[in-house]
Amino acid sequence: MKIISYNVNGIRAALNKGFASWLKAENPDILCLQELKALPEQVPDFYSELGYSMYWETADKKGYSGVAILSKKEPIRVSNGCGNEVYDSEGRVIRADYEGFSVMCVYMPSGTSGDIRQDFKYEWLDFFYGYAQEIRKDQPNLVICGDYNIAHKEIDIHNPVSNKKSSGFLPEERAWLTKFMESGFVDTFRKFNDQPHEYSWWSYRANSRANNKGWRIDYLMATSEMEDKLTSGSILQEVRHSDHCPICLEIE
Repeated sequence: MKIISYNVNGIRAALNKGFASWLKAENPDILCLQELKALPEQVPDFYSELGYSMYWETADKKGYSGVAILSKKEPIRVSNGCGNEVYDSEGRVIRADYEGFSVMCVYMPSGTSGDIRQDFKYEWLDFFYGYAQEIRKDQPNLVICGDYNIAHKEIDIHNPVSNKKSSGFLPEERAWLTKFMESGFVDTFRKFNDQPHEYSWWSYRANSRANNKGWRIDYLMATSEMEDKLTSGSILQEVRHSDHCPICLEIE
């Protein structure tokens, strides 16, 4: 089974850049999308003829955030939101449960716009840590994928020295991600790949993508209970519908 996570930075813009053709060729079993920036009625049905059902969680604010799961197999249950009204109003979490495993799609907050949103991000991280632990009690075989907006280690960012005070690479954020993984989550890409210069997001400024000056801030995290089922993890850097690229996990 192939699971892909992709921050599309606007699904309508991605569709205009050939997203549907890429999806047909790539053919994942489950596709998790973040930052759709649209309501379902604003997006053409590009997925049904490809064999997918699409489940949405939208933000209250138009043109902002939003997550979705496209699935070829019908889930047993789809859960919208995380039960926290503040975060759910921003369309950040959706989960699909299947026989034997579950997939959660998450778009974690960014703190790059200033102190208020950075504080909001820290509050979210505190909340989400506990939330994830509660969910895995009922869903021990759990994949939590999406844009975490944190580069974990120096290998995951093109210039760790100059970015040490940048949101997304702050010591507190990186420590949270370490704590999260130590609680029983596997960074599936790093399980199979230890090479540098593997990124999933590039700034639109200064020709960053052409020069591969990026950050790895998108993750497919799997619970340790699933580790023996993981068969490969990869970053699809050549795919260009967004300032992010897709990440991929294959499981038995």
